Amino acid sequence: MPPTDDSLPDPLAGVVLPPPVDVTTECGEAAPRYGASGPEQRLRLDAVGELIAALPALVGFFPQRSLVVAVLGPEAALAGVAEIRSVVRFDLEPGEGRVAEAAARYAACTVNIATTSQSRDVLAVMVDDRLVTPAVSEATAGFSGTRLMSRVVRCFEREGLRVGGAWATRGIAAGMPWWNLSGSPRVGKLPDPAASAVALANVLEGRAILPSRDELVALLEPDEELRANVAARIGSVATRARTGFVRALRCGDVLGYRRRALEGVLQQIAAMESGTIPDAEEIAAALVTLRERAVRDALFGLAVGDHADAAERLWMRLARACTGPDRADPATLVAYSAYVRGDGPFAGIALEVALRADPTHAMAVLLDTALRAGMRPSHLRKLARSGYDTAACLGVDLGPMRR
Repeated sequence: MPPTDDSLPDPLAGVVLPPPVDVTTECGEAAPRYGASGPEQRLRLDAVGELIAALPALVGFFPQRSLVVAVLGPEAALAGVAEIRSVVRFDLEPGEGRVAEAAARYAACTVNIATTSQSRDVLAVMVDDRLVTPAVSEATAGFSGTRLMSRVVRCFEREGLRVGGAWATRGIAAGMPWWNLSGSPRVGKLPDPAASAVALANVLEGRAILPSRDELVALLEPDEELRANVAARIGSVATRARTGFVRALRCGDVLGYRRRALEGVLQQIAAMESGTIPDAEEIAAALVTLRERAVRDALFGLAVGDHADAAERLWMRLARACTGPDRADPATLVAYSAYVRGDGPFAGIALEVALRADPTHAMAVLLDTALRAGMRPSHLRKLARSGYDTAACLGVDLGPMRR
């Protein structure tokens, strides 16, 4: 029987909260939480079980049939210190004939994110209900994960990455067994994920840990009844908007037209904060307003202000209420808001929605590229500042920047 040694190697004892990357099919999924790396946020995760139990809090949901890779900071070789820079989740593909292809893709994606983090050290965890524990014959059912992980490790090493540890578990829940997939055989049992230090930090900051990725996807699922009601109105709303713009153009008041359009969206956000849900006519008006590039660009500034939460709720409702290219703008605003607050998985889902609606949407393409590269939210604050500047040019003050 393998020894039940939970301890991580000493160089990986101290851990800092990481950023998110969720890159599901083509690349992987970046986990959330791009927190600051000050000493007050350093957590001691001294056991493999504690590290695995913290994954739902790091990813934002309980990973299933996933390979989760933690990219460590450049100082990972220092005794007693390891900073998790990014956590990347991949859909696990154990099928025969696809191992080499999957492993190569995992490595290619991870090395891009590791390069952004200026690091070469990673940890890997498989979470899959099809896995069999070392005590069970692989011929019975499922797969051991050893073959896939050994291929993954070789691909990672070929890309210049150093794998400090590789483990597996059938699911993340209190008492579930874990075992290692490299080095001397070791096994252990997981503590309660809800009691992990990272989970507690999320609760204190008001961040929910969802049961699965599907819960995130559902937040942007189309509302067919609302879609139909909006579709019945958006044509007439767009006609009135065009008439108003032509009138403003003739009067030399295009700036005023755009200012009033921006103020109209801000009024809807204020209504959301007071608990009022916009109806189909108001949603149609907001969607038409987002077609005004200057107004849409100004609204990116809200992601770092006092009204960020209400604004994100409005963008989500707009994205669920329309079809075609109009869906790309609110979905991109959702993505940026999620990205800035450190929720990489939800940002990635919103960007999938945006790019399906409009594959050429320049801002969605830019954010998708940044997310897949593991770029930190702080590097994207220029977009919010640009939004503030655009709003100021329109004569609108978006208030103080908070995030």
